[in-house]
This record gives sequence, structure tokens and C-alpha cells, in this order.
Amino acid sequence: MKEQLAEAFNNLVLKLEGWFNTIIEYLPNFVLAIIVLVTAYFIAKYVNKLTKRLVDKRVEEESVSSMISRITAVIVVLAGLFLALGIMNLNKALTSLLAGAGVAGLAIGLALQGTLSNTISGIILSFRKKIQIGNWVETNGYSGEVMDINMKDFTLKEADNNIVVIPNKMILENPLKNYSLTTRMRVFLECGVGYESDLEKVESLTKEVIAKSFDQVESPDDVEFYYTEFGDSSINYLCRFWIDAESMLEKLRAKTRAIIEIKKAYDKEGINIPFPIRTLEFNNKLAFENPAKFQEQFSDN
Repeated sequence: MKEQLAEAFNNLVLKLEGWFNTIIEYLPNFVLAIIVLVTAYFIAKYVNKLTKRLVDKRVEEESVSSMISRITAVIVVLAGLFLALGIMNLNKALTSLLAGAGVAGLAIGLALQGTLSNTISGIILSFRKKIQIGNWVETNGYSGEVMDINMKDFTLKEADNNIVVIPNKMILENPLKNYSLTTRMRVFLECGVGYESDLEKVESLTKEVIAKSFDQVESPDDVEFYYTEFGDSSINYLCRFWIDAESMLEKLRAKTRAIIEIKKAYDKEGINIPFPIRTLEFNNKLAFENPAKFQEQFSDN
């Protein structure tokens, strides 16, 4: 029994001596790895602040810039960790860690496919110069002012003050019309005048009214005027002119003003804007010339 205890004690001493020798042997590498980790931590903090400062100049959304700076800092820390493991000759642990990270990343990516898609789309949208907060856009069947672009969704405020929240990936996958990219818009105005009207006078009067109503239209020659068809109760025309505008609301206001001024001018000059008229003609001679026979026919039916 004493011999077994002595042998176990000797084995323990040998094991401790081996560990001690290993610690002494790898102590410089361990200290160097700690230094690398600490250095990577402070570098990550500096990179985080620097990245955020640079991204803030390009992206107005706070959440996007914060996330990008944090991701950059995490990458720096991970690089320091892998370098520290390599210094300590833990190549197997490093390989296992990379394999585990790859499997975990694949599982998380499959589980959060929609969320990650919206997140990546949000980052891309934040860096697009052609889509900025405050622009008036039309996309996915909605039109309004861009209120917010974050990591999950794209927020619009429509003309009726309703808020529309659209997933970011739908913005990238569908066409988007940005009215704020240009400072000019063309107003289309359709109307009709009576058949008795002097068409040349109507054209010149309409152009003059538009030119006087809008400072952007320098002369009546800048207004396009085309007669389009002989309608049921009117001769219809299309009038087009340019205005300085960056949103659909300004375009609607300009169209409203044009309609009001044209109506006033037409009323003053006696030009008729007819509305649809239905004429009922009773030409059944049988009913008026022979009421008795008509009544007999009606009763038989």
C-alpha cells in the first residue's frame, strides 16, 4: 500500500514538474500573446471611433454607423485572438475554433436569412447617394418622404401623413423613383373646350395664363399645347410645362393653381368647358300617333 502511494506521489510530482517546465517554456509566448490581445483591444477601440467618424460623414443614420464601427472593432479583436493562439502554438485549437465559427455562422445565417438580408440591404441603402432622408420617392406602390433608413426597414411618410414601413430588401429588389434627384418637374394638364370655341384663341389664352401664373415659365412659347381628340362633348387638349419642384406635393399644388387660373380666364372670355351630356330622344311614333294601339301592345307584353 505504501509503495502504491509513493508511486502515485512520484507520478504527481512528475506531472507537476512537466506542467511547470511547460509553463516556463511557453511563458514568453504566453506573455507575448497577452500583449497581442491587449494591443488588439486598444487598437479595436481606436478603429471603432475612427470608423464611426468616417461613416458618419457618409451616413446620416446613427444605428448604421454604430453597427459598422462595431463590426470593424470585432474583426480587429478576432484578428488579435487568432494571432495570439498562433503565437502559443495552439494550431489545433485555432483550426477547431475556425471550423466551429464556420458551422455556427452557417446555422445562424440560415436561421436569420430574412433579418440578415434586411440588415445588409440597410447598410447598402445607407451608402447610396441617390436615396437620402428627406427625399420624395415612389416604390413598391407607395409614394412619400423618406423619414428613416435603419438596419431593418425603410420608412416613408405619405402625403396623407400615414407612415409606411417597408423591409429594406424590397427596396433593393424593386424599382424606385426618386423625385428629389432633379429640381424640375413637368406638369401635365388635360382639359376640353366646347365645339363652338375658337381653338386658336383657346391655345394662345392657355399659354398666356400659364406663363403669367408661374415664374419658371419665361414665355408662352415655353408651354406645350396639343389638341388630342374630338371628344363626345368637347375638343380635348393636353398642356405641358416645366416647374421648379422636388416633390409630388409641389407638382400637385402647381397643377391646382393652373386649373384655377385657366378656369378664371375661360370664364372671363366666355369659353365653355363642357361636361358630359346625355340626350334622351323619344322617337317612337307608334306611342304618340296611336296611343290605343301602343297601350294594347304594352299590355300584351
